[in-house]
Amino acid sequence: MKKSANDQSASGPAPIQEAVKTVIDTLGISSESNLIGVLQEVQARCGYLPPEALEAISRRIKIPLSRIYGVVSFYAQFYTEPHGRHTIRCCRGTACYVRGGQRVIDAVKAELGVEEEQTTEDMMFTLQTVACLGACALGPLMVVDSTYHGNMDPRKALRVLQMYQEDSG
Repeated sequence: MKKSANDQSASGPAPIQEAVKTVIDTLGISSESNLIGVLQEVQARCGYLPPEALEAISRRIKIPLSRIYGVVSFYAQFYTEPHGRHTIRCCRGTACYVRGGQRVIDAVKAELGVEEEQTTEDMMFTLQTVACLGACALGPLMVVDSTYHGNMDPRKALRVLQMYQEDSG
């Protein structure tokens, strides 16, 4: 089931503030710094970009919060809600679709008990669908984290998920 950004995590706001402070201090961040790089580093440390982190970045480097939210909402790489340990991206592009990509997506959704853009309750997986993953010859395609799994069918997709579950267990 999907976790909401409003859910209180065990870490709470104080560790987030500390993570932001550490990133800014360590990297010598200023208002002239690359905002995207700052956001990437904070997200890497926190796992996502909660509102407290964005507010702290705004205060520390004196960039309007509206500009920061504009960047975060524009780029798909940024998450404002907690994501699972593994991110699964299934292609829904034409080449993958005509080769059975929707059946792969349906199998993954059923196995994990989530819909698109949701995270499993155990925070193991986040499922995303994307318009194209750029490897149409391998379709249907599923990417877990940064590993491409091509020529998928529902059975193969479930074996891939099982592999990640076993590695994490």
